Amino acid sequence: MTLRPLRLPSLLLLSLLAACSSDSSEKAESSGSGADAADGQGETDGSGSGASADTSTEADAGSGDTGTSEDTAESADTATDSGSGSGDATVEDTAIEPDSADDTASDGSGGPTLPLPGFGTITGPCGVIDAQLLSPDPSVIVNAIDFGTDPWDNPADLGLLTSGGQEMVADGNAGGSSLESEIFSLEVLTRCEGATLVKTETEVVYDVSGSITDILVEIDGMKVGVSVTRAVGFPRDAAYTEATASALLTRKLAGIQESTANVSAGDRWVKQILHVIAYADQHVAAMQAAYAALDPSVKADTILWVTRSDGDDEFIY
Repeated sequence: MTLRPLRLPSLLLLSLLAACSSDSSEKAESSGSGADAADGQGETDGSGSGASADTSTEADAGSGDTGTSEDTAESADTATDSGSGSGDATVEDTAIEPDSADDTASDGSGGPTLPLPGFGTITGPCGVIDAQLLSPDPSVIVNAIDFGTDPWDNPADLGLLTSGGQEMVADGNAGGSSLESEIFSLEVLTRCEGATLVKTETEVVYDVSGSITDILVEIDGMKVGVSVTRAVGFPRDAAYTEATASALLTRKLAGIQESTANVSAGDRWVKQILHVIAYADQHVAAMQAAYAALDPSVKADTILWVTRSDGDDEFIY
């Protein structure tokens, strides 16, 4: 068989066919490389780096996908806020606890609320005497104790007294009918000011004989003398005048100055309280008016504490 030589047009056609075949192959390879690159980027974004994944998610997502994406973001924010809030709450709680402790300390130096419970209901100022004890000036405190319909009976109600009150019952006093008023003077000071009994009337030591005080107590580490008297008349509801109150105060305050001058160094107090147990409001008012009118030299630096007794209180008088 004799081969015929190819003509030029046929050669050109073959060349074109070969070129087309080569281009199709390259495009297929290029397309495969692009997919691999996209997967790789997806993995990188999945590891936490890229915005492409977020962009593609937002581009691909319909409303449902967008909602899922926002919910996820809100959950993450909520978790972050919750964790942060929880931490802040712990810090705030820790900060608040000392404040609560401080508040407790200011009510009773960390102790129970005043007045303390006991026989008779105490009303009026409590926990107020510290400033007066440190001041060189005279001062007045007024409160009340209400026995209701239950008078104190010895020995039936002995266990209802503070330990100091019980000791006073056991020790007695120097005589007279004033023991019950002295006992409840101590009860008021103990329950209202945290006073503790140091010595009863017959135990306090003096260098010179003369007027004596009724009770030696300690309040916040300071020794305090307490002289007790009663503002009452007969009949009980008779008018109690300022003149009567003034005479009683003058006599008792003179005795306080004398006992203060004569007390031994071992029992020396920083100040004395003249504690008046008053029968009614008129007795309290008369005491306050008479005390205000007294010469400063008579009052010296004594604290006048007036406690009105209410209810079935005849046992005191």
